Amino acid sequence: MKKNLLCALLMLLPFGAVHAEQTLTYPKKNIDVVIPKNPGGGTDTSARTVLEYARDKMPSGTMLVPVNKPAGNGITGLLEVAKARPDGYKLVMTTVELAMFPHQGKSPVTYKDFTPIVTTIADPVAVVVNSKSPYNTLQEFIDAAKATPGKIKVGNSGNGAIFDLATTNIEKITGTKFNHIPYNEGTGPSIAALVGEHIDAVLTTPGSVKSQVDAGILKVLGVMDEKRFPLFPNVPTFKEALNLDVNVKMRAWAVLATTAKIDDNIKKQLVDSFTEVVNTPAYQEALKKQGIMPVVIAGDDAYNMMKEDDAMYAALIAETAKK
Repeated sequence: MKKNLLCALLMLLPFGAVHAEQTLTYPKKNIDVVIPKNPGGGTDTSARTVLEYARDKMPSGTMLVPVNKPAGNGITGLLEVAKARPDGYKLVMTTVELAMFPHQGKSPVTYKDFTPIVTTIADPVAVVVNSKSPYNTLQEFIDAAKATPGKIKVGNSGNGAIFDLATTNIEKITGTKFNHIPYNEGTGPSIAALVGEHIDAVLTTPGSVKSQVDAGILKVLGVMDEKRFPLFPNVPTFKEALNLDVNVKMRAWAVLATTAKIDDNIKKQLVDSFTEVVNTPAYQEALKKQGIMPVVIAGDDAYNMMKEDDAMYAALIAETAKK
């Protein structure tokens, strides 16, 4: 009887009274958060958004302090945190380049040098064309590429970057050959070139072209993921569109991390606290307004994602080098 009464009373309590919110207890000073990108980009914006919603997790008088360190393609910032004392006072927003640069001879650090906390971005790569394009489906686009090897111009955000490698991956999977057009200034110029009909297609994340798609200027033909992207639920995955036996998955991710070999207690506090943040409806709505779909990939799951992509890029880059 007493047990049943206790259960009934607990059910009447507010959720927060039974499941107290996670807070950090270890920081006695500010925590520096290195953002290895320029201000204003997607990585910077998502980093600052998650930090804004995490500020209540900090003890009174302490802050999460974002610092942009884009030097050396962000490698300088990555090295700083990788070599820092593993005490939880330095965090860094790692990006998918961490899975690529080591295999391109551009960086001495890998995912193994970090302890992932939480993922803020994990958007799939998408094939986008102009609304005036003759290609209305991904199959039509691939068929045209097979009929005219090396003729279709596909824009990317720079040689060796994720969208360039994604184009290479499509060539590998479908037996096609494209004319890779790099825009080393980033995704924005490549999208602008597509809008101006200077190229035939661009590979980018779906959210980065949402305004142009909504305006009827561009159209998305397919996404490289195991499931459809919620912003464009009518756009098929590569597996669906091309009737493939396997999923084709390439993601532009950003993972907040700290130094490897951190104390288990500090790791748990960070992972638990930031997992609560990314599950917060207000935080998720803030991301959606930026064209980023919220994800909940934290701790060991984030580590496994980074490990999986590291292996994928190692194989893809090695194969590309043979050509």
